[in-house]
Amino acid sequence: MLTKTTFSFLKELAVNNTREWFALHKKTYDQARGEVVTLVKEIHRQLDEVDKIENSKIFRINRDVRFSNNKSPYKSNFSAYYTRLGESRRCSYYLSIEPGNQTVVGGGFYDPSKEDLFRIRKEFELDESIITKITTDKTFKRYFDQLRGDRLATAPRNFDKEHSHIKWIQMKQFYAFRKFTDEEVLNPTFPEEVMKTFMAIRPFFDYMSDILTTDLNGESILK
Repeated sequence: MLTKTTFSFLKELAVNNTREWFALHKKTYDQARGEVVTLVKEIHRQLDEVDKIENSKIFRINRDVRFSNNKSPYKSNFSAYYTRLGESRRCSYYLSIEPGNQTVVGGGFYDPSKEDLFRIRKEFELDESIITKITTDKTFKRYFDQLRGDRLATAPRNFDKEHSHIKWIQMKQFYAFRKFTDEEVLNPTFPEEVMKTFMAIRPFFDYMSDILTTDLNGESILK
């Protein structure tokens, strides 16, 4: 679904990142974004067959430069995410299209709430066997290698820094990405590979959903 038009536009934008250049190439931007919209909609349709998706959204290409030293007005990628429907389905799917073999597909938690993070840490404190099994599964390893995210340098408050599960307890974010080459993205099989990637991360999503909808005794907290 994606053509070289999308990559060519993003490559040129990366080296001509001004409002003046963008205005002159608005028609090409519209065409490239249209291709991404079609892809995102198709993946949404396919996801709905195996999951329940509440919403899919393409991020704006405009950058928020208010608190950044980089004042370039535009991003050099197209990105989108899919939120899952209902309190019983946690985590979100994500994809970013960027030339230079920088396209990534995956998802997880980027900014968990204080309450969610505490509950996840309490689960890891109690038992690391499930998260270890998920992240060492051969399919997960083949697609993502490892679970990633920022972590604390020491133990969170009220947790033992010598705990045997400390490597999990220290985590503040939880996500995994698979990288794609430009050639792979332009291949007609790319939507299929996106879906395979999303399905590879589903066991992690399902586990997080289970944790965040139950208490430490395994009892549902949903009304």
